[in-house]
Amino acid sequence: MSTIIYHVENYIATVTLNRPETMNCFNYEALKELETVVEEIRTNQDVRVVVFTGSGDKAFSVGADLKERKTLTPAEVKRNVYKIGEVFASIENLPQPTIAALNGYAFGGGMELALACDFRIAVDDTLMGLTETSLAIIPGAGGTQRLPRLIGTTKALELILTARRLSSEEAFSYGILTKVVSRGELLDSCYSFASEMLKNGPVALQQAKFAVKEGMNTDIQTGLKIERKAYEITIPTEDRVEALNAFNEKRKPVFKGQ
Repeated sequence: MSTIIYHVENYIATVTLNRPETMNCFNYEALKELETVVEEIRTNQDVRVVVFTGSGDKAFSVGADLKERKTLTPAEVKRNVYKIGEVFASIENLPQPTIAALNGYAFGGGMELALACDFRIAVDDTLMGLTETSLAIIPGAGGTQRLPRLIGTTKALELILTARRLSSEEAFSYGILTKVVSRGELLDSCYSFASEMLKNGPVALQQAKFAVKEGMNTDIQTGLKIERKAYEITIPTEDRVEALNAFNEKRKPVFKGQ
């Protein structure tokens, strides 16, 4: 059985972590499969938005597979930690907008996967958090870097150092979640949000994401140069001409991502 389920429909890729018997935790096999899927998505012209979720109704992912971890040598543990960080960085750097659909528990590496996505939408009856310090380790797949950039240093330290488990409403109040919905609404809500983005030019979506992400890692003057370069990429596109023609003809544009 594949540890990752992946399909594309209406320009939306849905990537499902498929180890429900282990609450979708990551063993090395799952990480390698996820890596392969992410790299396929990166260059797939039929994918304009990506949704990540988990199988079952208990967990999005509870992080590393601790049963596997107990059997590993220190060198193999380092290998796994490197791989999970590398895969999540690849997800963060996808050109397409990404949404984490949190269908259940998101702890440790599961939470770090969610933080690597651009947006997070969660069911209203779950818990989440960076709980690694309770296991005498620290977040090792980007959590110590992405969470403070999202909610600020003090709040991130509070959550990481206490290993606190947050309810969905608490996570929303901290600014971690984009939206909280009922369990039956989760995927529909994510697809509806994706559809709002799909109305817009695919190249523009990718370049706007690039400008924001890259610009936030530098000073404003350098960020403005990044924005200008990203804008210039949209100028020669067929989609920009189509948008102008559609405006003049009072119709909805049909974008091709070209």
